[in-house]
Amino acid sequence: MNELEKRFITARREAIALDYKRLNPMQREGVLTTEGPLLLLAGAGSGKTTVLINRVANLLRYGRGSDTEEITIPISEDEVAFLEQYIQDPQEEMRPLMQYLCAVQPARPWEVLAITFTNKAAGELKERLERMLGEEALDVWAATFHAACVRILRRDIDKLGYDRNFTIYDTDDSKRVIKDILKDLGLEEKQFPTRELLSVISNAKGDMQSPEEFCQLWEQRGDWRKIRVGKVYKLYNQKLREANALDFDDIILHTVTLLQSDREVRAYYQNKFRYILIDEYQDTNHLQFLLAGLLTGGHGNICVVGDDDQSIYRFRGADITNILSFEQRYKNARTIRLEQNYRSTQNILDAANAVIRNNEGRKGKTLWTQNGAGDPVTIKTCFNESDEANFVVGDIMNGYNRGANWRDNAILYRMNAQSNALEYAFKRNGVPYKIVGGVKFFDRAEVKDMLAYLCVVCNPADDLRLRRIINVPSRKIGGTSVEKAQAIAAAEGKSLFEVVCSARSYPELKSAAGRMEEFGQMISELRSLCDELELVEFYSQVCQRSGYMQMLRDKNDMESRGRLENVQELASSISAFLENDPDDPSLAGFLNDVALYTDLDGQSDSDNCVTLMTMHSAKGLEFDHVYVTGMDEGVFPGNRAMGEQEEMEEERRLCYVAMTRARKTLTMTNVRQRMLFGQTEPKMPSRFLEEIPAENMRWIGKPEPRKALQWDEGWNDSWSGGWGSTPRGTYKTQEIRQQTRHETLQHSTTNRRAPSAGSTQLMQLKAGDQVRHSAFGQGMVLSVRPMGGDALIEVAFDKVGTKKLMLKAAGVHLTKL
Repeated sequence: MNELEKRFITARREAIALDYKRLNPMQREGVLTTEGPLLLLAGAGSGKTTVLINRVANLLRYGRGSDTEEITIPISEDEVAFLEQYIQDPQEEMRPLMQYLCAVQPARPWEVLAITFTNKAAGELKERLERMLGEEALDVWAATFHAACVRILRRDIDKLGYDRNFTIYDTDDSKRVIKDILKDLGLEEKQFPTRELLSVISNAKGDMQSPEEFCQLWEQRGDWRKIRVGKVYKLYNQKLREANALDFDDIILHTVTLLQSDREVRAYYQNKFRYILIDEYQDTNHLQFLLAGLLTGGHGNICVVGDDDQSIYRFRGADITNILSFEQRYKNARTIRLEQNYRSTQNILDAANAVIRNNEGRKGKTLWTQNGAGDPVTIKTCFNESDEANFVVGDIMNGYNRGANWRDNAILYRMNAQSNALEYAFKRNGVPYKIVGGVKFFDRAEVKDMLAYLCVVCNPADDLRLRRIINVPSRKIGGTSVEKAQAIAAAEGKSLFEVVCSARSYPELKSAAGRMEEFGQMISELRSLCDELELVEFYSQVCQRSGYMQMLRDKNDMESRGRLENVQELASSISAFLENDPDDPSLAGFLNDVALYTDLDGQSDSDNCVTLMTMHSAKGLEFDHVYVTGMDEGVFPGNRAMGEQEEMEEERRLCYVAMTRARKTLTMTNVRQRMLFGQTEPKMPSRFLEEIPAENMRWIGKPEPRKALQWDEGWNDSWSGGWGSTPRGTYKTQEIRQQTRHETLQHSTTNRRAPSAGSTQLMQLKAGDQVRHSAFGQGMVLSVRPMGGDALIEVAFDKVGTKKLMLKAAGVHLTKL
C-alpha cells in the first residue's frame, strides 16, 4: 500500500466519523466497527440504543467504508485532498461527493437484521432510523426474535410439513389443548397442573428434546409421573400439528430446525443478511443462541449488544454464558466497552460498581460519568416493615413539598408481597401510586377471595361475596345450582346463605344440596370461632378450613406459590391493623379499614404518581429518586440463593440493575425484624449493603458492632424505631455474622420442611399446665376444649394476658414446661 492509499483510508474513516462526532469515543468506535464479530458491552445508562441506531445508519450510508482497507474506486491526489479538506471544514454541499468517496458496498435496508426483545424497541429503532435516513429505513428487518422467525416460517415452513398459513397459539390456547389431553388420558389436573405441564414442555423444546426423546429418558429412569408428562407432551405436539398450529416455543424451535436441516433455506438467509445485530444478548436462551449462529454463517458480521452484569432472567431460560463465551464462539471477535454513564451520579455508580465486582462470572467493566459526584447512597436501617414504609413515604412527601413530582420516585422490591406495607403507608397518607408489572395487593384475586371469606363470616347476607367463594376451591357446586339458589332466595325474601344452609329443603337443589349445606356448616363454625380467637389466629383457621391454601399447595406451580405467599401475607395486614391500636379491633373493624383504604385507589390513576415495582420489572427504566426496599439477608438475597453461587450472582446482578435505575438519589432500606407471610423474624442487613464502600454511602441507624452480642441481646424494648434513631441492640461482628447467616438458612429450611398444622400430633395439655410460646412468652393453660381433630386452648400469659389459640397451629410455637 502506497502513501496515497494510506492517506485515503485514514481520511475516509475520519470523514465518516464526523457524522458521529456527538458520540463519545467508545460509542463512535462501536458505530464504525462494521466487519466481523463484535461484542458491545454496554453498561447501564451508556446509550446503547443510540449506538445501535447510528450503527445501522452507518451500514446503510457507508457499508464497510469505516472498517476496511479496501479501495473500490480510482483515487488520485485530488480525491484525497478533497477528503482532507472536508475533515477540516465540512460543508453541506460537499457531502454528496464525500459519501460517494467513502461508501464501500453500502448495505441495502433488507440486508440488515436487527433483533430486539420487545416490539416497542423494534418500533423505536425503525422510527429513529426513518428520521435519519428517510423511508428506506423502514425496510430494515427490525423485529423481535419471534417476529423475525415468523417471517422466515411463513416463507418456508412447508419444508417441515406444515402449511404456510399456520396458526399461532397463545398461552390460553395451549392451556385448553392441555386440559383436553388430560381429560382424554384420564389424568387429574390437580396432579398434573396445566401451567406446570406447559413449563416442562417449554423447557424440553428449549433443549430441542422431542417427545420421543423425553419419553425414552423417563421410561429408562422409571419415573411414573414424568412418563405421563411425556405422553401429554407427545399428544400436545400431535394436536398442534393436526391443527397446523405453533406455540411460542415452536416459532423459534421450528426456525432453528428448518435452518439446520435445509441447506438451501439456510444459504438463502445467510446470504440475505449481511449484517446481524442482536440487542440484550445477555438475555438470550439456547435456541436463540443457535439461531444467531445459523444466520451469521454467511458473512460473519454479527454485532451483539448486552451487559453481562444485567443478566437477570435465568428463571426464563436466559443463559449468561452466551455473552460470556462470545469471543470463544466467534474467533477474531472484537470487544468494545461502553462505560460512560449518562444517567447516574458518580456516587451511585461507584456503589453499584463495588457491589457487582464481587461476582466472578463477568467480563468486567467500570461505569463512570461526567454528571458529578452527587449525594452519597443513603442506607436506612428501620425497626420493621411498617417503619420502613413510613420512612420511604415520608421521604417522598418531603421531596414533594420541596417541589419534586410524585412521578420522579420509584420504589423497587424483590417480590410483590413486599408492596403490602408500602401500599398501606401510601393510602394512609393519601399519596398517589401505581403498581407496575403486578397488581395492587388488595386487587389480587387470591386476596379478594380471602377477604370475601372474611366478609361472609362477618356478614352472611353478603350474597355477592358468597357467590365468589362458594365454589372456590372447587366443591362441585356449579353455577346453575347457585343461580337456582339465588332465585329461591329472591322469591322467599331470604339471603342466599340461608337457602344454602337448608338446601335439602328445596327439590330443585337436590344435586348440590349436600355440598351446599357442608359449605354453610363450615361458615357457621367459622362464625363461632371468630368470637373466640385472636384475629390473626382466626384468619389462619379460615385459610385452613376453607381449603384455599391446600388448593394452592396442590397446584404446586410458580404462580400458585406466589398466590400462596399473598394469602399468607394478608395475615401481616391484619397484624399491622391491630398494632395501630384501632378503635374497633374486630373482624368488622379490619374489613372496614381495608374498604376505606382501597376506596382511595382512584387517586393512583393519575400519571403523576409514585411507581412501585419489582426489580425485574424496573430493567430498562430510570427515575430521579429510587428506593430499594427489603435489603435483608433472606429477603434479598433470598434464602434459596444461599450456598448456590450461580443463584447468588444472579441476585447480585439484580441488585446492580436496581441501583443503576437511579439518576440523582439512591436510598436502600433494611429492617431489624420483618413480618412476611404472617411470620415475624429478626433480619440482618443484606450482604450487598456491606459491599458498598463507606465513602459512597451514609448509613442511618446502623448499630455499632459489639463482639459477643447475640441477636436479641441489648434490645431496647421501648425503642420506637423513629427516623434516625438507633436502638441499643447491635449486630454481631463479621465472624459471628457469617455463623448467623448459616443458622438463618438452617432455620428457614427447617421451617419449610416442618409438617403442616393438619399433620401435627396434638400436644397433650390440661388446665394448670405451664407452657412457653415463642412470641407470647410463659403462661398457664386455663382450659382445653376439643374441637374435632383439634382443640381450642385458653392460656394466661405473664406478659401479654389471656389468649385463645387453636392447638394444631400453635403447637409449632408452643413448649410444655
